[in-house]
Amino acid sequence: MTFPNPIDLIAHREPFIFVDEITELTPGVSATTTWKLTGEEWFFAGHFPGRPTLPGVLICEAIAQTGALAIVSDPKFAGKLPLFGGLDGARFRRQVVPGDTLVLTATIGRMSARAGKGQGVATVNGEIACECELLFVVVDA
Repeated sequence: MTFPNPIDLIAHREPFIFVDEITELTPGVSATTTWKLTGEEWFFAGHFPGRPTLPGVLICEAIAQTGALAIVSDPKFAGKLPLFGGLDGARFRRQVVPGDTLVLTATIGRMSARAGKGQGVATVNGEIACECELLFVVVDA
């Protein structure tokens, strides 16, 4: 099955789009994406010199972008902009380093016309790197 390019659905652009490809999508319900880390990304130079590690906050942002894809693919949220409204229970289980491919999954729970909740997980080779709960605020784009 072929899915749209993430930049065709969400407003994020370089250097702040962290999902490369949608691999599963159930509009309004869930999305799975990948992010292939080459080591050339801007943040690795300073986090940390000699031991490049993906910042945890960017893993959470990538999970949120995956959730945003699930939301805006629902026709009732077409033309809307899901904003990151909150983060709860974030836990980091392993480091993510250059050469890793993150598989990001977000499942959307309760959604109203203006806000909603979801949960997400990021894995590398089947190992959990991060899991968190998300709050979205939906505004006009």
